[in-house]
Amino acid sequence: MPSFYEFFAGGGMAMAGLRESGNWECLFANDIDKKKADSYKANWLKGLDWEAHEPNELTAESGLPADADQSDGARVGHLLVCDVAKVTTKDLKGHADLVWASFPCQDLSLAGNGAGLSGDRSGTFLPFWKLVKSLRDEKRPPKLVVLENVVGALTAGKGQDFVTLGDMLATTDYRFGAVVINAVHWVPQSRPRLFIIAAHKDVAIREDLVSDTWSAPWHTPALVTAYERLMKGSKATNKHDAWLWWRLPAPPAVREPYETLADLIQPDDELEGVPWHPQEETDRLWGDELMNAVNQEKVRQARKRSVEKEVRVVGTVYKRMRPEGEVIGYDDKGKPIRKKVQRAEVRFDDIAGCLRTPTGGSSRQTILVIDGERVRSRLLSPREAARLMGLAKNYELPDKYNDAYHLAGDGVVVDVVRFIAQNILNPLLENASGADKLSA
Repeated sequence: MPSFYEFFAGGGMAMAGLRESGNWECLFANDIDKKKADSYKANWLKGLDWEAHEPNELTAESGLPADADQSDGARVGHLLVCDVAKVTTKDLKGHADLVWASFPCQDLSLAGNGAGLSGDRSGTFLPFWKLVKSLRDEKRPPKLVVLENVVGALTAGKGQDFVTLGDMLATTDYRFGAVVINAVHWVPQSRPRLFIIAAHKDVAIREDLVSDTWSAPWHTPALVTAYERLMKGSKATNKHDAWLWWRLPAPPAVREPYETLADLIQPDDELEGVPWHPQEETDRLWGDELMNAVNQEKVRQARKRSVEKEVRVVGTVYKRMRPEGEVIGYDDKGKPIRKKVQRAEVRFDDIAGCLRTPTGGSSRQTILVIDGERVRSRLLSPREAARLMGLAKNYELPDKYNDAYHLAGDGVVVDVVRFIAQNILNPLLENASGADKLSA
C-alpha cells in the first residue's frame, strides 16, 4: 500500500484524489487552520478524539485547543494542527512514498499581493522543505514529492522563485518536472494550477512517462519560459540533469458528472446556506448602475436563449473596480484618466470562474440563474462550490458559509489529483525499489 504525508492539507482534497486513484494510506497530515482541521476530521478521521496538549484545554466551539495553531499544537489520528515550522521529523511516522504539499498561494496568486516565496504565507514553504531535507538526512527520503500552487509561481519574484525551487529539489537528490493543469477538463470551473512533480534520483522512470520536450496542453508557454529561465539560472538543475518533461495523456473529452455549471446548480428544494436575492437587488445587479452595456447585452442574449431553447442558463458574476467613471485628469499623453467604479461582469460560457478565498483579493461568485424571462441571483452555494472542487456528495462541509467557501477556494480539485496519481505517481511507484533502499 503506497503511503504519503500531506502538508497544508486543508480539508483533505489531495487525500480524496489519491484514494480515488488507488489504496493510498496517509501517515501524517498537517495544517494550521483549525476550521479546516475540523472538516478534515469530520471526513477522514471520524470517531477519533482530539488530543489536547497541556496546558491547553479543549474549546467548546470546535473541540480544538484554543491556541492549536501555536507551538503546542493539537492532534487527532494522523492529523497535527500547528504551524508547519513547529513540525519535526519525530512527528512524521514511517517512511512515506510521497510528500504532497499544496503550500499557501496567496502571496503568489494573481489575486494576492505577489510577494512570492518571501511573503508571509508562502514563506511557510521553507520550513516545510527543511523537513524534506531532514528526512533525507535520516535516510528515509520520500520517493516522490508533489508541490502544487498557482501558475503565478512561475513568475513570482521576477521568475527567481521557480529557479530557487529547482535548486532546492536538485540539491536534495530529486529529478523533477512541472505541468500546468486546468481543472476545467473535469469540472465546470476554470482553475489552472502548477504541479511540480519530483522523483528521487534512485527511482527508475519508465520511458513512456517522460518526453524529450514540452507538449501541449500540459506545458504552457509560461511554463516553457520558466524552464528556459531555470536552465539559465540553476546550476544544480544542470549539474544533476534534474529536469524532466512529464508525459500525460489527453484530458477527458467530457466532464462528468457535471458537464456545465447549470448541471450542478442545486434545485430550490435542496438549496441550503444561501438565500435568493430580492428581485430589486437582482435588477440592480444587471442594471445601468453596475453593468456596462456589453455585460447587459450578455444577460439579454442569455435570456433569449433560455426562452427559445427552453433551458436554464446560468452565469457567474464578479464585482470589479474598473476605470469607467468620470474623468479626473489626463496622463502625460493627454489620455483621460477615469475614476474607478464598481462594475458587475458576467460570463455565460457554462463554466465558473476560479473559486478563491475571501482574502485572495477577489469577491465571492454570484450566479445569475435564468429560466425563460425570469432572472434571479444569489451566491454560489457551499455544496455547489464543493461540486466544483470534485468533492463527493457525502463530503461534510462546515456549517458556516464563509468557512465552507474558504475550504473550497483554498483546495485542489480532487479529479486533478487522481489524474496525476493514475498517470505519473502510481506508475512510478510500480517500478520503484523499496523505500528503505533509497540512498540519502
